[in-house]
Amino acid sequence: MAQDVSEYLSQNPRVAAWVEALRCDGETDKHWRHRRDFLLRNAGDLAPAGGAACASTDEAADAESGTRNRQLQQLISFSMAWANHVFLGCRYPQKVMDKILSMAEGIKVTDAPTYTTRDELVAKKG
Repeated sequence: MAQDVSEYLSQNPRVAAWVEALRCDGETDKHWRHRRDFLLRNAGDLAPAGGAACASTDEAADAESGTRNRQLQQLISFSMAWANHVFLGCRYPQKVMDKILSMAEGIKVTDAPTYTTRDELVAKKG
């Protein structure tokens, strides 16, 4: 899959530049590779298309831009929550967990650490 993503990005430099700008400082290559996959799978119309961008100043375009910005911020947040869950063992409210896990379907992470939750430890003692 990683080779497919790399090939896609090499053929789509605007998308490659767009997604690379979403990488966090200090994010490891391993974390970024999987989070980038998450972003690309779920970006839909948020990722740039081919061709030149056109600027518009009418109110409808401004409103659409605001909506797109909110959607992008939400996607980035979901991608970070998913990566934190997979690589750091973080947990979130069940509604968020259901959402991020469904968004990540098909992403194979073979070298993720495993964690034991407090609830699992308590259950073992009982």
